[in-house]
Amino acid sequence: MIEDHKHCIVCGKPTDPDKTVCSPSCEEILKQQQKRMNRSRLVMLIIFIVLFAIIMLSSIFSRPAT
Repeated sequence: MIEDHKHCIVCGKPTDPDKTVCSPSCEEILKQQQKRMNRSRLVMLIIFIVLFAIIMLSSIFSRPAT
């Protein structure tokens, strides 16, 4: 039988069942990927907030004067 194992989420090599990565280099790559993903999420959130503010302000200032 095949002994219990998992695969590294970075490179796909077999690793111990209690680990998610197989080596310190893969761990560093994973940290960089997570950092990049968090940064892109923050940028997308900021873009969404700015666009929302632009839409709200344009709707307020585009009302005809009565």
